[in-house]
Amino acid sequence: MERKKVGVISLGCDKNRVDTEKMLYRLQEKYALTNDPEDAEIIVVNTCAFLESARKEAIDEILSCAALKEAGKLEKLVVTGCLPQKFVSELYDALPEVDVFAGISDYDKLIKAIESSYAEGRQNVVGQPSAEPDVPRVLTTDGYAYLKIADGCSNFCTYCLIPKIRGAYRSVKEERLIKEAERLGKLDELILVAQDVTKYGSDLSGGENLVRLIRKLSALENVGHIRLLYCYPESVTEELIDEIANNDKVLKYIDIPLQHADDAVLKSMNRKGTYKSYLALINKLKARVKGIAIRSTFITGFPGESEEAFATLLRFLEEAELFNAGFFKYSKEEGTAAAKMKNQLPERVKNARLKKLYSAQKKIVAKTLKSLVGQEEEVFAESFDGVCFAGRAYFNAPDIDGKVFFTGARDVKIGERVRVRFTDYKDYDLFGEIK
Repeated sequence: MERKKVGVISLGCDKNRVDTEKMLYRLQEKYALTNDPEDAEIIVVNTCAFLESARKEAIDEILSCAALKEAGKLEKLVVTGCLPQKFVSELYDALPEVDVFAGISDYDKLIKAIESSYAEGRQNVVGQPSAEPDVPRVLTTDGYAYLKIADGCSNFCTYCLIPKIRGAYRSVKEERLIKEAERLGKLDELILVAQDVTKYGSDLSGGENLVRLIRKLSALENVGHIRLLYCYPESVTEELIDEIANNDKVLKYIDIPLQHADDAVLKSMNRKGTYKSYLALINKLKARVKGIAIRSTFITGFPGESEEAFATLLRFLEEAELFNAGFFKYSKEEGTAAAKMKNQLPERVKNARLKKLYSAQKKIVAKTLKSLVGQEEEVFAESFDGVCFAGRAYFNAPDIDGKVFFTGARDVKIGERVRVRFTDYKDYDLFGEIK
């Protein structure tokens, strides 16, 4: 009998992508996978709920799929992930078009729930967040893959819903991660992710920590390079800095979510650092790791962020000269401590400050990229449009940073690393030619 076709739409962060890839492995045991929603009889939407904007995106995607169902092109609509994990009680009645709701840890329930929805009607199988399932993955990336080394968070930043959605911080045991990395096959780049990568092993009893994990992953023959995302500043240790500096497999790149630089705002956010400590860390990284690319994220418009506090953040950007940064305006999330704070700022102020931050960082990036013109770096070739190759150097993480566009006379295979001489730049991208 011909198997029904299932398609999965993954929204949100790269940690969600890992969840989706595990989900795909489970689903293919029963169904045929398809990338075309128009061709699917079952669609799974794996959602994010971190911010109001993410929830809106998820609802819009669900309603778009519901339209396919109403038109008779779709039999079953399944919603998984953070949105139902936190809001299923509201969603169940509000979205009658959805046949199955499942949470962040409910991979093993999916097939049974889908089949039950055919026989018994709508299903709600949202359970409590639990340990990562030990299942292989269907990779949705080429040449690189994410390795989620922990889930949940115990930091309780006052603006953040993650602890209430994904639960307390839970490291995946070291031997499981090594096995998972080996199963991913040959990779140019393995990207370590968690809500807080640097806390890895803090909840385990076998001496596990991030540096030890990096060393064991570096020993794998199938892993070419390792990239670190989401390293909280207070946990970037001397040992970790030394590992980044001295381990040839670790890319000289680090993502450190700072969120602000004004001491009073940071305290109100329940962040552990200060302007002085953050700047000292950045300067130490630059001094100890030659050419390191440091990326961060910042929130503006937090309750009580004065003009002076915002000016402090702008001054920090100019002084820190980060390779790249992302900016978000504060989102008032019900259920967080910050939502109850006084001095909530109007949207027009948030929008204006967000625009100023991007403008300031763009000037910093232009200075950095200009300094790279004339230099050479290895670039991982990801695509070719018939005229120009697009790829990433060590300072380009997938999806969040710029790209390198290059040409050359010799043949280049997608997935190959080539040396590129940079000849120009624009916005966040570099242009070059093969040496």
